Amino acid sequence: MAIGKKVLVTATHYSELCPEAKKKLEAQGLTVIENPQDRPMTAEELSDLIPDVDAAIAGVDTWNEPVFQMAKKLKVIARFGVGIDNIDVKKAHQYGIKVTNAPRLNANAVAELTVGLIFSVLRNIPSLNQTTKQGKWERFVGDELNGKMVGLLGFGNIPQKVAHKLQGFEVRILAFDKYPNFAKAKQYGVKMASLEEVIGQSDIVCMHLPSIEETRHTMNDHRFGLMKEKAYFINTARGSLVDEKALYRALRTGKLAAAAIDVFEDEPAAPAHPLFRLPNLITTPHTAAETYDTYKKVSLVTAQAVIDVLSGREPENLVRKN
Repeated sequence: MAIGKKVLVTATHYSELCPEAKKKLEAQGLTVIENPQDRPMTAEELSDLIPDVDAAIAGVDTWNEPVFQMAKKLKVIARFGVGIDNIDVKKAHQYGIKVTNAPRLNANAVAELTVGLIFSVLRNIPSLNQTTKQGKWERFVGDELNGKMVGLLGFGNIPQKVAHKLQGFEVRILAFDKYPNFAKAKQYGVKMASLEEVIGQSDIVCMHLPSIEETRHTMNDHRFGLMKEKAYFINTARGSLVDEKALYRALRTGKLAAAAIDVFEDEPAAPAHPLFRLPNLITTPHTAAETYDTYKKVSLVTAQAVIDVLSGREPENLVRKN
């Protein structure tokens, strides 16, 4: 049993959004310590708490060797989501810390926001909402999705759902993936192509690649240069996949008509970020997976992972050593 042990939850609004999972942990005799901030915890904030906790349910805070050195009792980090690029998995294993994640559970939420951002950039919806409320009654001549070529960089679970959702909009879809799933491509009417073909032939390019060293700054000056004039760019994956300075140049010069991004290289993004000065950028604060449905599913899976490890059982979704 896990009685008397402590769990640090750095995912935000846990009591509000994950009451069933919290109750599940407390029913096992675990004390839940919540992130009081409305943002990822800093290294200093973690250092104040981590020495005394046995498990963590982690948001997008940074979990690296300096943290592990202080975490003398830590047995498991259950990532509240899929991506583990904020966790040094290799070092965690060296310190005897198991790492789990929650794959596939947030795919629909991310896919829906991706489609929402596509419409937002095509019709400039956020800006029109703001100016109309200011009484300006401005007009904006946008683009229609009908007939466009949509390019998906990556064709895993999330972009497959994007392709499925776009089927009713009379679009053509290209996709690149290092390990292409031709059966799913055929099912959703997607043509698999090279990275350069997808970037160069698409009117709308959506980023869905995993964040690994190989994919860092996949979108750079060269690849933005390959895009069609006045094309659109969407990123709901990870900020490290995009050279933000190159994106800034592509937007400022008018190479791209607009972009919509949910993620940044450094989060939370600073208010003085140069991209925020551009009128043709739409952004959200890494919120693609944040729906009530996703929170419930992910919170229950991560709570069970913590309970399993602290009870001496092998958890599901264990992330193996890199």
